[in-house]
Amino acid sequence: MPPDATALLQAAGVDAGYGTMQVLWSVDLDVRAGETVLLLGANGAGKTTFLKSLVGLIETRHGSIQLGGDDITRMRSSDRMRRGMTYMSELAVFPDLSVEENIRIGAQALGHRDADVDDLYALFPVLRDKRKDPASSLSGGQRKMLGMAKALAADPKLLVLDEPSAGLSPLFVKEVIRILKGLQSRGIALLVAEQNIGFLEVATRVFVLEGGRIRFSGTVAEMTDNEALRRAYFGLK
Repeated sequence: MPPDATALLQAAGVDAGYGTMQVLWSVDLDVRAGETVLLLGANGAGKTTFLKSLVGLIETRHGSIQLGGDDITRMRSSDRMRRGMTYMSELAVFPDLSVEENIRIGAQALGHRDADVDDLYALFPVLRDKRKDPASSLSGGQRKMLGMAKALAADPKLLVLDEPSAGLSPLFVKEVIRILKGLQSRGIALLVAEQNIGFLEVATRVFVLEGGRIRFSGTVAEMTDNEALRRAYFGLK
């Protein structure tokens, strides 16, 4: 994939894996400023491996990753984060710390002196009344909210989310989608790895990952017009 001057994030020809096991083969993906990209795939497709390679938690064996036009392929994870890319995984919070301590640490760890906690409580009102409670006391859905608030505390340009719907009730999934729509209005770029097609509601573009390879990239409309993908993801004949 040639460099795209309009891309905030661009991954080109990324290979990655664990030990002798290769998981990703020549993955190309880009995210433009302010847009929401959905990385769609079933369990085991390689979504988490790809996100970990983007944020520097595992090595990129081949290919390149650029953020804001700069090559970050061999950059330390902490330096990538300080350049404006934050990552929310399943293990997103410190359970023994309070809600507010988690949020403030999210800002400080990425080089910001403090977080605008009032603004984040406005975005995540469920956390306001629990701000002094330990994160361990939160429900699974509330922990997801705290993980997102913690990732947003450093005012990122790009928020990378790994399976934000995992383990959540349909009601909380709708709440996550509502929050993502709010982030879109703030101009934050989002890369969301999911298997839940409900997140197509917030997507600008879609990449389908299957067997460690990108099988489709395009708009939501183009995906729904693709007969094979309609069958695989929408259960349509």
